[in-house]
Amino acid sequence: MVGIFVFAVTGALVAVRKHLDVFAALVLAGVTGLGGGFIRDVLLGATPPAALEDWRYLTVPVAAGLLTFVFHPTVGRLERVVTLFDAFGLALFCVTGAAKAVSLGVGPVPAALLGMVTAVGGGMIRDVLAGRVPVVFDGVLYATPALAGAAVVVVLDRAGASFAIVAAAGFTTCLGWRLLALVRGWRAPMPRGPANV
Repeated sequence: MVGIFVFAVTGALVAVRKHLDVFAALVLAGVTGLGGGFIRDVLLGATPPAALEDWRYLTVPVAAGLLTFVFHPTVGRLERVVTLFDAFGLALFCVTGAAKAVSLGVGPVPAALLGMVTAVGGGMIRDVLAGRVPVVFDGVLYATPALAGAAVVVVLDRAGASFAIVAAAGFTTCLGWRLLALVRGWRAPMPRGPANV
């Protein structure tokens, strides 16, 4: 729920900064907070998606969107804190996504990919709806740490480790990489030279 809330805040902030209305803020909050899980569950055939079976999953992004829309000057000043919590949410979602895929008998590579999709899918939908290049395509080290964390979950699960160890290792891998990238300014390689190929 905390991860959904923080992701939803980032979605609503995008709406506010693009001068969109309250409905847009709620839509972007909802897709950012829940989109990755929706994609994962649909791809796994686990329907209806988990977020539709518990009313709390739907109210959390609505509350986050409304609070962000109303108090956006304050929330905007807390962006560093939001970014920190976003990193925690990324790590949580990559672990839960991969773990759910593994529990449903998905193979190792697809399970790791589904863990990454769970973590970044909502943000990609948000960016497309907001008319901008998704952050994960713009050199930001975001999807790569999520994939690494999900891969750790899959590998350790296949090795027979307990769920506590699996989850902690995957979470730490993703979170550590993401925080280091933020602190040190690491970015993914971008093309060099003129773009008119």
